[in-house]
Amino acid sequence: MSSVIGVDLGGTKVAAASLRGSELGESALQPTERSSGNALIDQLVELVQSVRREELDAVGIGVPSVVEFETGRVVSSVNVPLADVPLRQVLGERLGVPVFVDNDATVAALAEAHDESLRLVAPNLVMITVGTGVGGGIVLGGRIYRGATGGAGELGHMLVGADLRGSVPPPEGFPQRGSLEYLAAGHALDREAEAYAEAHPDSVLGRLRGQGAPVRGAEAVKAAEDGDPSATRIVELWGERLGIGIANVINIFDPEEVVIGGGGARAGDLLLEPARRISRRYVVPGLGSTTRIRLAWHGVRAGVLGAALLAAHELEAPWFAAPAVEVAQ
Repeated sequence: MSSVIGVDLGGTKVAAASLRGSELGESALQPTERSSGNALIDQLVELVQSVRREELDAVGIGVPSVVEFETGRVVSSVNVPLADVPLRQVLGERLGVPVFVDNDATVAALAEAHDESLRLVAPNLVMITVGTGVGGGIVLGGRIYRGATGGAGELGHMLVGADLRGSVPPPEGFPQRGSLEYLAAGHALDREAEAYAEAHPDSVLGRLRGQGAPVRGAEAVKAAEDGDPSATRIVELWGERLGIGIANVINIFDPEEVVIGGGGARAGDLLLEPARRISRRYVVPGLGSTTRIRLAWHGVRAGVLGAALLAAHELEAPWFAAPAVEVAQ
């Protein structure tokens, strides 16, 4: 039975917890040290040591970055100062155990493929994380799918609404205007709420704006929860756009489950119901007939748990020695 530690590194907080068998310990949590790469690495080492048991076989870490998994080098990173850092090597030398580094949404997808008893229940699963942006993770045959360069799962950048009626428009930078992230991320809901409040000053959202209060996605969700029909329609539109992305995912992967995670999942059925409804309309007949579309069930612990499972899985069957997809007999 391996003893590992999972670390969930985010732009605002970092958490770590130990995992032995199916027992995940309490998380240690700190604000992310973003002053420099060296300071952040020092923090990661100290946090791991704070939850470390006498026996430690490996550490897994999920980072909000593009990662070259085989070497553990952070290729690019926007929210944490780790770009071009060989994180696997640096932390491995500091901690004295193997360290495995992967994208944070990817390890969260690995966690969601397991139930509360950490049994693998969805060998083929795609997770879409809806927050400030839209990310994702892919699990195929019970293992993380990373693609040729380690960057697979950037689901927010699939084009779901590009206007191609004339000539193909030039790219505008990321997120592209027709991408799922542009149309269905938290910022997209913010834009819709703000525009509606400005255009309809007598609405619930309009009156909030008139009082000088912020009018963003969170306010739209709250007003929808309180039964305001206009806010309900704004949130419904957000979910419908997400549903187009889910339909694409089902058409490509035909998974057992598509999981919606991230901060957007807090909208619950207000987001889930229209996403399910629209996705079913756009799935190719015969595909996805058994696909379950649900909200993430591991919540804020998914990142830590997924990182720990990453370490445990790599100890048992290293990625570079395993087939890309394992088919159950």
